[in-house]
Amino acid sequence: MRVSLAVAVLGLWAPWAQGAGGAIVAWGENNSGQCNVPEPNTGFVAVAAGAEHSLGLKADGTIVAWGWNDHGECDVPAPNTDYVAVTGGYWHSRGLKADGSIVAWGWNSYGLCDVPAPNTGFVAVAGGTYHSLGLKADGSIVAWGAGQPGQSGFPNCGQCNVPQPNTGFVAGAAGAEHSLGLKADGTIVAWGWNSSGQCNVPAPNTGFVAVAAGFYHSLGLKGDGSIVAWGDNFYGQCNLPAPNTGFVAAASGFAHSLGLKGDGSIVAWGYNDSGQCNVPWPNAGFVAVAAGNDHSLGLVTGDCNHNGIPDESDIAAGTSHDCNGNAIPDECDIAGGVSLDRNGDGIPDECQVGDMNCDGLVDFDDISPFVLALTSHGAYAEHYPTCLYDNGDCNRDGYVDFDDINPFVACLVNGGCP
Repeated sequence: MRVSLAVAVLGLWAPWAQGAGGAIVAWGENNSGQCNVPEPNTGFVAVAAGAEHSLGLKADGTIVAWGWNDHGECDVPAPNTDYVAVTGGYWHSRGLKADGSIVAWGWNSYGLCDVPAPNTGFVAVAGGTYHSLGLKADGSIVAWGAGQPGQSGFPNCGQCNVPQPNTGFVAGAAGAEHSLGLKADGTIVAWGWNSSGQCNVPAPNTGFVAVAAGFYHSLGLKGDGSIVAWGDNFYGQCNLPAPNTGFVAAASGFAHSLGLKGDGSIVAWGYNDSGQCNVPWPNAGFVAVAAGNDHSLGLVTGDCNHNGIPDESDIAAGTSHDCNGNAIPDECDIAGGVSLDRNGDGIPDECQVGDMNCDGLVDFDDISPFVLALTSHGAYAEHYPTCLYDNGDCNRDGYVDFDDINPFVACLVNGGCP
């Protein structure tokens, strides 16, 4: 299988992206809500991730951002229109407009958000921890932030000092303090901080069609569908799982890596302390991937119930329900064994209001976990990790509190909540 340079590198809009778009699936660390995709989770055509925030580009040209926002990285500037690409940096974000200009927002130390003039003619954008890259239509790369020529002292590591000749580039990627540029001839140029060999492109440096940069490691996608990885490998982020074939895209996080296969599945490897490498079931129908520090994103356009309608459209129309918010219809969760349905009502056990121990029943065994949920959300989540805390919201006012006691008792008496 050959991977097209134009599609893999330039990110040209695929046929699915010109329609209704898809839904975003998020997994891994969620301490800042970076995996809580805002509703409606539909119409997305691209995904991107920062350290602890996430970004999605809609088919209508708007950007949705969520997660950590202490530096305004999720506050998309007005007018939020006409975007054709999006990327995340550590605590900052950038969007590429249809007119070839770049908009940047969030943390602006080192001038991260100060796009150099003239802010025109850009066709791609990338963001690292302390610097940003913009690819011009003429094949040159513009770099701004820390690491400019002549600057010294950390984090000035030469990551903005684009090697000459600054021509013939078709893509770029930015890591913590290093940069990658892909040339039209399929070679990769790397510059900046090289403490772990992240700039030492392995031989033969030919046949590449895409690049991705992690904190201190780098990935290159070959035209034959294989991925080459180099740099820091402390957590195995450069150990490609076999078979290393059939890849069409790649993404890098802090110390984990993602590869998208041509069959729509995602392969993940490396650091997995927060489950960022545990791709959710059914791991199918993905068309794009992105990686943050310790979380992962996939854009999916699946049809798990085989009704000819994308899953996200089923959910949006109410034809299917998604009670646990994983962008997969409940009936598919049940059929795939992701969720149990022990009472056979078609609702995953973890979504039964009043069923606090997730056994498919609302009975006296739910009293103790209900009391635990009332007193401590954290303790309940620790003791019942597969259950939904919101099952205790028996009066459906959006809170689990003492106002739910009488409705919960009514559920017990009736053997379930209406």
